[in-house]
Amino acid sequence: MAHRILVINTGSSSTKVALYEDGRELWREVVRHPHSQLRSLKSVEEHVRFRRKVVEDILRRRKVDGVDAIAVIGGLLKPLPSGTYEVNEAMVRDMWRSERGFHASNVAAILGYELAKRWKVKAYTTDPVSVDEMGPLARYSGHPRLPRYSLSHALNTKAVARRWAREHGRRYEESDIIVVHLGSGITVSAHTGGRMIDLTNSMEEGPFSVERTGTLPVMSLARLCFSGEYSYDDVRRMIFGEGGILAYLGEKDLRKVMERVRGGDAKAKEVVDAMIYQIAKDVGAMATVLKGKLDAIIITGGMAHEPYVVEGLKERVGFLAPYYVYPGEDEMLALQEGALRVLRGEEEAREYPSS
Repeated sequence: MAHRILVINTGSSSTKVALYEDGRELWREVVRHPHSQLRSLKSVEEHVRFRRKVVEDILRRRKVDGVDAIAVIGGLLKPLPSGTYEVNEAMVRDMWRSERGFHASNVAAILGYELAKRWKVKAYTTDPVSVDEMGPLARYSGHPRLPRYSLSHALNTKAVARRWAREHGRRYEESDIIVVHLGSGITVSAHTGGRMIDLTNSMEEGPFSVERTGTLPVMSLARLCFSGEYSYDDVRRMIFGEGGILAYLGEKDLRKVMERVRGGDAKAKEVVDAMIYQIAKDVGAMATVLKGKLDAIIITGGMAHEPYVVEGLKERVGFLAPYYVYPGEDEMLALQEGALRVLRGEEEAREYPSS
């Protein structure tokens, strides 16, 4: 019996919808959303309404009125072990409340649950950003009121780590790997024994990216917060969405930034070089987490398509371990693979906790 799975991925700048049948992609649509359009949405309700219309328009045009399962990108959920989870009322409630923060990915579970109820099927999410396998030492920040926690590009990070292991005749569970995900946010993570034991939280720390600040000088940030010039939302946007390359250069499309670099823009080159420098420092830090025992350094994500970034990073970290590049990400495929494993009985869906 063929299994048809609808995949929904609500990203920070796009909505992706795809239909798969037994692992084969039948079609995929990507709708890009201008930054100005998304910034005008002020509440979770407005974001859901906006993305719902985009998804419903695609389904209507594609004449989709039922599937065997729905797979959605995971949002800012509770800390969870790696795996595939059934979308339940508790998860949807958490996404509506967005108490751990709002991200566009929060919307996917809400929309998937609505469609699952309509079509009398189940919705699933695999390796959400809140996958937390950090060890106790990794949680120390320097103050007990501010523990470090895991928030990362777990879906793509774990998918490429497993892919590398398969291609090299290894088991992911027996490999020691650093994975660098280069997207709108950046995650540098250390993997050993099949677990992601430490990482840079892509919302709060680590290297700056095209639109996020990463780690900031804390005393300077405290002074800025209490200067009276900024609200909480102002500072949140400054850190997450309007920081990084965008703050320095007024542009977050890396392709356009690299056009400026190749055109001789010295400032643009310095900013990109600084980002590469920061990424390399965190790769070095994760190498110490693994005590220098490294089977591979893997570079992935959208920015891994850019040779300047890939080669610049290799110059700084290539001496640590064999260096592999898996450009882009296929979260859609990874999401449907998780749901398909459940439908085939190869994996048991985990239950998302209600408390």
